[in-house]
Amino acid sequence: MGFKELELNMGPQHPSTHGVLHLKVAVDNELVLRVEPNVGYLHRGMEKLWENRTYNQVLPFTDRLDYLAAISNNLGYVLAVEKLMGLEVPKRAQYIRVILTELQRVASHIAWVGFMANDIGAASVLLYAFEEREDILEIFEEYIGARLTINAMRIGGVPHELSDNVIERIKKCLVEIPKKLKDIERLLNGNRIWKHRTVGIGKITAEDAVQFGLTGPCLRATGIKWDIRKNIPYCSYEDFEFDVPLSTNSDVYDRYLLRMEEMRQSLRIIKQGIELPREGEIQAKVPKILKIPAGEVFHSIEAPKGELGFYIKSNGTEKPERVKMKSPSFINMQSLETMSKQDLFADLVAILGSLDIVLGEIDK
Repeated sequence: MGFKELELNMGPQHPSTHGVLHLKVAVDNELVLRVEPNVGYLHRGMEKLWENRTYNQVLPFTDRLDYLAAISNNLGYVLAVEKLMGLEVPKRAQYIRVILTELQRVASHIAWVGFMANDIGAASVLLYAFEEREDILEIFEEYIGARLTINAMRIGGVPHELSDNVIERIKKCLVEIPKKLKDIERLLNGNRIWKHRTVGIGKITAEDAVQFGLTGPCLRATGIKWDIRKNIPYCSYEDFEFDVPLSTNSDVYDRYLLRMEEMRQSLRIIKQGIELPREGEIQAKVPKILKIPAGEVFHSIEAPKGELGFYIKSNGTEKPERVKMKSPSFINMQSLETMSKQDLFADLVAILGSLDIVLGEIDK
């Protein structure tokens, strides 16, 4: 019997595609030949919408992009606006921003490991992960009153100082989360089914990763040490001690191990942050209606999924003339076909999951 290529449609309703994603997959029996992502089902025209809002009104919309990391989206946007204004943010506000965004990184990564394990069949891990994620969401609820679409930044600083109760909740997380991470690792690290589904699956070379513009944990899993918090520090990250985890096998298993270690490094940053004195201003003086002089700027941060950047062009009015977002999920998706070629069709869900995409950020 001769070679026969078969085209399969995966999604957009498929629950394992992490949202409304359509993949056109060409297979030879069980082997993947090509993968063509078809996005746009969730498109809301965010960037065009922002042109018709004031700078402050744009901020809550950023919560809805990567809705598992709303605070990181907030931070990326306000830093771009502040850079365009030439605004100096008080040091205490910068430290609070670091604490909140690192908590958000842990919440995002721990949700990822739960979803990822559930996709492969280890449902108990999802329950372990969400138990600790719940504790972090309660911190956000205490601080700002929201749990998912969290509007925790302001242009010029942050809305509140960290209360005693918030600090106590954070200290509890610093004790409990490492225990839960160890529990998850005991379930997965040496598990032969987990390793069979992840080791050697979804590999990509460092050269290809750079060509595709991969960023975040997926890039660092190829051995390339690029983390904007270290390479181009913002928000006073240079005042904190932490390591950038690296690995070299660049498969699904490595991407899992790397994110687990990143959570520990985030907890290390948070611990340093809450030990700092709670003194100083938390908000720079900013007019209620911003009219930023004409100009343009681009600023990016290290979000949980990779490099998140905002380009803003001002024409001197209270509304931006143009806002363009560089979303890591969208760019990382380019590498899916290269990672999947010659792996089994059944592995495609694991490879896609290892990219840690959110469709709200891809389609925007």
